[in-house]
Amino acid sequence: MRGGNYLFTSESVSEGHPDKVCDRISDAVVDLYLGQDPFARVACETMATTNRIVLAGEVRGPESISHDDVESVVREAVRDIGYAQEGFHWEKASVENHLHEQSQDIAQGVDAAGNKDEGAGDQGLMFGYACRETPALMPAPIYYSHEILRRMAEGRHSGKEAGLGPDSKSQVTLRYEDGKPVGATSVVVSTQHDEDLDQDQVHAMVRPYIEAVLPDGWMCPEEEIYINPTGRFVIGGPDGDCGLTGRKIIVDTYGGAAPHGGGAFSGKDPTKVDRSAAYAARYLAKNVVAAGLAEKCVIQVAYAIGVSKPLSLYVDTQNTGQVDENALADVLQKVMDLSPRGIREHLQLSRPIYGPSAAYGHFGREATDAGNFSWERLDLVDDLRKAF
Repeated sequence: MRGGNYLFTSESVSEGHPDKVCDRISDAVVDLYLGQDPFARVACETMATTNRIVLAGEVRGPESISHDDVESVVREAVRDIGYAQEGFHWEKASVENHLHEQSQDIAQGVDAAGNKDEGAGDQGLMFGYACRETPALMPAPIYYSHEILRRMAEGRHSGKEAGLGPDSKSQVTLRYEDGKPVGATSVVVSTQHDEDLDQDQVHAMVRPYIEAVLPDGWMCPEEEIYINPTGRFVIGGPDGDCGLTGRKIIVDTYGGAAPHGGGAFSGKDPTKVDRSAAYAARYLAKNVVAAGLAEKCVIQVAYAIGVSKPLSLYVDTQNTGQVDENALADVLQKVMDLSPRGIREHLQLSRPIYGPSAAYGHFGREATDAGNFSWERLDLVDDLRKAF
C-alpha cells in the first residue's frame, strides 16, 4: 500500500460462511491424512449446499483411511462450526465422497527419486507480506475485520450470544494519513441470527464487538455503522448460498493490501507450493520487518512443477528498507532453504495442523506449541540482523 492520504477497505468472513465451511472440511481431510502419514498427498475440494456436502479431488495415503473415516471428520467439522439447522445439519446432511488416487504423472514430478529432490507440486507464484500497522505485523483493515468476527464466534460458542448464527461477514474501511491508519470511516457486519430476534437486538449484540476491537479513538461515525443492512439474515450458510473450497483467497491473506499469486490454500498438503511457499514468503517477510530491516516487505517466490529450486525470489520493501533489496534476497535464500522439502521441514508442515487456519486468516495468528501457524514465528530475526 502506498503513502499519502486515502481510504482502504478489507473484508472477512466467519467460519460459518459457506465457502469457509468448505475450506474447513477440506482442511479436516488434509489433517486426517497427515495425522496417519506425514508424506500423504491430498488435494481435496468441497462443495456444500442445502444439506449436501460433496468432496472431490486426489489423495495418496494409508489404505486404512476409509470412506467412513472421511465422512466422520467432515461431519465433526460442520458440528464444530455450529451447524445443526434444518437446511444444513452436521448429522443429517448427505456426504458424497469422490476422492480418488493421485495421478502418477503428478506423483513422479513431486516425489524424490535417485538424485532428484522432492519437486514442487505445481507451477506458480506466491507472495508474502508484512507491515508495522498492527502488533501481528498485518495490514490493519483485514486484521480488525478478522478480529470482529473471531470474537463474535467466541461469544456464540460460549453461549453468550446464543441468538447469533454461524454465518457472518465483516468489512472495515480505514482512513490513512501519510500512509498510516488513523481511524475507521465505516464498518459493516452482517450476521445470521435466530428468527425471533429483531434488528435492534442484533445491533445491540454486535456493536460491542466492533467497539472492543477497534483501537481507542478509531470508531467510525454512528451513521457509518452498518449491521445487517438488508434487515434480515435468518437463512444462512450453505443453505442460503452454495459454498466452495478456495473462493476466499483475499480473506485468507492480506485483504487486498498486498499481491496474491492466485492459488488457494485449504485442502492442499504441504507439497503444494500454493500453500507452503505462501507460508514461507509470509514467514520471511514478517521476520524482515520484525528485524527492523523494513517497515513493509513484499516477497514473491516462483516454482515449476517437479522442480525443487525456486525459479525466482523478489523482494520489495516499498521504499521503507534499511538494506539493499537484492542483498536481502540473497540473505533470505541462505537463512532458509526454499525448496519444497526445505520449506516443509523448516516450518514442520507435514503435521495435522491446518484446521484452525481455515477461518479468520492464515496470517497474523499466534504460533502454537502444537505446530499451528509455525510460519508466524520470529526465529530468523537474529540471523537477519547479523547478516547486515
